[in-house]
Amino acid sequence: MVLKRHGRRSRTSFAALAAASALVLAPVLAGCGDDDVAGDPIATGTRSVASDRPSDPVAAKAEITKNWTAFFAPNTPAAERAKLLENGEQLGPALEALMTNAAASQATAKVTGVEFTSPNDANVTYDLLVAGTTAVPNAKGTSVLQDDTWKVSAKTLCGLAQLSGASVPGC
Repeated sequence: MVLKRHGRRSRTSFAALAAASALVLAPVLAGCGDDDVAGDPIATGTRSVASDRPSDPVAAKAEITKNWTAFFAPNTPAAERAKLLENGEQLGPALEALMTNAAASQATAKVTGVEFTSPNDANVTYDLLVAGTTAVPNAKGTSVLQDDTWKVSAKTLCGLAQLSGASVPGC
């Protein structure tokens, strides 16, 4: 009788284990079929399913740093700044209005950190300097990948406009 009971428990335990295994393995095995879409990261194994950074984060960080430095350099022409700003063509008037502010026209930025939040977006930490003196340490902004170029986000520009007290069209 004890053996029978033990046998039933074993069969019951085995059945429970098999059911639990099926529940756990079914989603995993579903991704292993031949009918996966080409380029599916699970099928190809070439990239993670939910990547939070670009394919070459080192190059992207270097470009973000270079572009932010150029965007905030006082000697960068307005047309070049517009190319380094998200939706720069539409925000040209906003950029021009901000550059008429004396402090803004002397501002430079030193990027101190870049953290990717997606393949096309990054949080940027930077020091905002005016005439070489740190005016805003550890400022926070964002960069976006637009037209294959990492640009200062419109959100960042509008935040700086608000900080400077300038009334900027489009913000």
